Amino acid sequence: MKHSFHHASRRQFIGGAAGIAAMGISGVSAQNLPKAPVTLNIIDVGGALALVQKPLENYRAAKPNLVSKMSFTKAPAPELPAKIKAMQDAGRVDIDLVLGGLDALSAGIEQNLWIPLFPNYAAALPVPEKIMLKAALDMHNLGGGQGMCMVYYPSGPLLEYIPERVKTPPKSATELLAWVKQNPNRFFYARPANSGPGRTFIMGLPYILGDSDPKDPVKGWEKTWAFLKELGQSIDYYPTGTGATMKELGEGSRDMIVSTTGWDINPRVLGIVPKEAEIQVLEGFHWVSDAQYMFVPKGVSDDKLAVLLDLISFVMQPQQQAFAYDEGYFYPGPAVKDAPLSMAPAASQAAIKEYGRPQYDKLIAETPIEVPLTPDKLVLAFRRWDEEIGSKKSK
Repeated sequence: MKHSFHHASRRQFIGGAAGIAAMGISGVSAQNLPKAPVTLNIIDVGGALALVQKPLENYRAAKPNLVSKMSFTKAPAPELPAKIKAMQDAGRVDIDLVLGGLDALSAGIEQNLWIPLFPNYAAALPVPEKIMLKAALDMHNLGGGQGMCMVYYPSGPLLEYIPERVKTPPKSATELLAWVKQNPNRFFYARPANSGPGRTFIMGLPYILGDSDPKDPVKGWEKTWAFLKELGQSIDYYPTGTGATMKELGEGSRDMIVSTTGWDINPRVLGIVPKEAEIQVLEGFHWVSDAQYMFVPKGVSDDKLAVLLDLISFVMQPQQQAFAYDEGYFYPGPAVKDAPLSMAPAASQAAIKEYGRPQYDKLIAETPIEVPLTPDKLVLAFRRWDEEIGSKKSK
């Protein structure tokens, strides 16, 4: 998930030597902890650095004997696997930790790029089943043990609209279609392959429309594909990213767009979308969740791996997880239990108090939370959308 609005200026120890020494099967032991502090090179390919940079830096401050410096870089997710593969083939891996979504994690699993954290290093890491929220654990398990789910949110799909321009927001898919036909070019969403809200929308529609198999976009989305095509007749173009949809909603050239909890809260905090924007869910709504992971490329040295396992454990502590509330950009954010908003920094609490929505807690508690499509199926859904819907309108 890319959040282009997120501004750059953001503001008990588990594991450790004892944990590492206990890792019988791993071949990494307490002896592998570095004799001198190491530099860690961390790459973010999903936009989650905004949520976890503070916990990562907190680790460096807490363990100066293990880490002297951390360097952070960002790259687009599709470029990452080839980059890592080239380093591994050359025998020189200089990326130590990757922060990314299921897209980057899965692409690397397919090419065998990551060190399996579970079960290989389970003894040095927290037990996901014990610490994680149920929906975050479901996302963690999708990663097949190759990464640690570090932040999670129920995501969407939500409709976001400006009340003075949409007096009676649609409550069902049928009403949405009728509204869009009556108000051509006043509703749109971004290309799903490059938009969290866009992909959540197409993955959420099969539940809303009662399709035969919400997890199979090829054989099970008959109603969804028909609905998206009909909707498209009143949409003039699909922007390449979510940022453009927020901008047009804020500027007044659209009245209603597709959103998620984070994309609803954060652009309002930042003033891109008016504070008075409202949200609506359609009848039959299920959440389709999203998450970001920490994963480690094969080829990282044993002494760095020993530090990384300790670092991952540290980031999963509730007091570090509470930084993930941020300014609502992945709301709620924490993947673990026992990290309430009251533990978050005062600025996060203030932003969410002012711009958050009380109904989210109720919706999260009372509505089914589904995992997204598996990566292979998601690729098929993106391809079909691009060919049959997106290609009909380009700008």
